[in-house]
Amino acid sequence: MIAATGISKSFGKVNVLKQIDLLVSTGEIVSIVGPSGAGKSTLLQILGTIEQADSGSLKIDDMDMSQLNSKSLAAFRNQKIGFVFQFHHLFPEFTALENVCIPAFIAGKSRKQAEKEAHQLLDYLKLSDRADHKPAAMSGGEQQRVAVARALINKPVVVLADEPSGNLDTNSATELHKLFLDLRKQFNQTFVIVTHNPDLASMADRSFTLADGVWQ
Repeated sequence: MIAATGISKSFGKVNVLKQIDLLVSTGEIVSIVGPSGAGKSTLLQILGTIEQADSGSLKIDDMDMSQLNSKSLAAFRNQKIGFVFQFHHLFPEFTALENVCIPAFIAGKSRKQAEKEAHQLLDYLKLSDRADHKPAAMSGGEQQRVAVARALINKPVVVLADEPSGNLDTNSATELHKLFLDLRKQFNQTFVIVTHNPDLASMADRSFTLADGVWQ
């Protein structure tokens, strides 16, 4: 599913990542832990094609990312990669349904099709009664589940999550962790999760520790 080889990245004179290799299989949950500033988020951004590595190779779903121009890369990212962040990044002026639909609209789906699929996801995530609510009217846990639905709307081959439970209370975090396991069981969904939460890290099939730009 993901094959990253020799990934290196520097910002100025700071070597953030040093020859990182990572293989992730379909349906696998992988967690990445480590101290702040270790390069975890940078690695996730490179895996998500948001950031470009200085050197190394990256294949996702058997596609070599270096062979895609910027337009093709943006389309690939929209259709193949789902993102979940710590602070949701929902649009406050849009309802839950509208927020979930946005990636589908970008992918060219009709409003009817996008809304149908968004309703199905919100129903699966037990958010049907929140479809017409804006983020301010939802709890932190509900907002994060809307963000998960948005990440799933285009049926991505992998979901990349950066501290997804970092802004949630204990109960909401536990529900989110269970949700990831349910999604893997139900849809064989692949996850790469950066986290400081030991419970979330321990539920992964494999956990990697990153420090000073290298695996420990």
